[in-house]
Amino acid sequence: MKSYVAGLVLLVFPGVLSLTAQEKQNFVFNPSTPEGQILQALGQETDDARKVSLGQDFLAKYPKHEAAGWVAAQLESGLLAQKDNDKVLEVAEAAYANGPDMDAAYFALKAAVAKEDLAQAKKWSARTSEAARKISSSAKATTDADEKQELEYAKQVDAYSEYALYVLALKAQPKDEVDLVETLIKQNPKSQYLPQVANSYFAALNKAGEGSKVCSAAEKLAADKNAEAMLAAADCSWRGNHADRVLSLAAKAAEAVNTRAKPEGVSDSDFANQKAALLGSANFYTGIGYTMQMRYGPANKALRAALPTVKSNTQLYAIALFDLGLANYSLGKPVGDKAQMRQGLQFFQQSAEISGPMQDQASRNAKLVLNELGGK
Repeated sequence: MKSYVAGLVLLVFPGVLSLTAQEKQNFVFNPSTPEGQILQALGQETDDARKVSLGQDFLAKYPKHEAAGWVAAQLESGLLAQKDNDKVLEVAEAAYANGPDMDAAYFALKAAVAKEDLAQAKKWSARTSEAARKISSSAKATTDADEKQELEYAKQVDAYSEYALYVLALKAQPKDEVDLVETLIKQNPKSQYLPQVANSYFAALNKAGEGSKVCSAAEKLAADKNAEAMLAAADCSWRGNHADRVLSLAAKAAEAVNTRAKPEGVSDSDFANQKAALLGSANFYTGIGYTMQMRYGPANKALRAALPTVKSNTQLYAIALFDLGLANYSLGKPVGDKAQMRQGLQFFQQSAEISGPMQDQASRNAKLVLNELGGK
């Protein structure tokens, strides 16, 4: 009579994860027994319909068996392939009542994401992360290849629990997006997905009538080297007239961007464009901060560097042009440098061409500088 220890089963996971192994199960079973025969067949089965049938049969007969969690995961995997997401969630809930299983929770989360069921996704994201972190936290240093593979798998499953909240947040209505992102922040305030969703989250707060929370939310996220949040916090500090804070946040944002690793699945060109856009915004706020302090030399340098990036944002572009007008006029006038004053004039004139809050003052400044230059 033989006894078998169930080990790692190689799988190809659909979706964003490149996972190569299921959670290891160390239960012992006897293939000569009825339950052992089902377990053995289930471990070898590749047909989804047959896997579902075997899994349902086992759980109906042996719901409290130590292998029930593993069987539930196999059953859910088959049901997912059949796109029977409601049944996946039903099986997962029953399995969870008998004890958490990482794979069973993970497949339930996949089903919730497929259904775009936000309540279920929040629940199963938390459960999946909890189960994955339990494995990661209990792992000891090892040179065993299987144990290393299991640990890496758990880390990737935990990452997927965050990705699920992120991807659903981007599709959600503003109030739901706020809820999902704040759930993600609570689950992991250092999540790799928070920088990617930060700007959308701040916009969602405004749309949901919670704009008063944007600045505090940005400051909170900025503490974890989130460049997007730092730039939003810099904007808040600018509007609050705190020049030192604007400059500090802009510098930290630039540093965070320059040390950011390229996310998986993002092309080199897209990543380079993302970095350029963020660095351009950091230059804008650096220039704004220096202008607030009347340090026109560094303001001129930073704002010129920012212009190509902010050009797509009409209002910010108008402000950058206005401040460049002020900087170049202020640098040229004391030393009688009419060429630099003329550059200031040109920047004021360009700002005056853009409809918005800067237009009238830019137009007046342009006329004054033009008169100083003798109308030329």
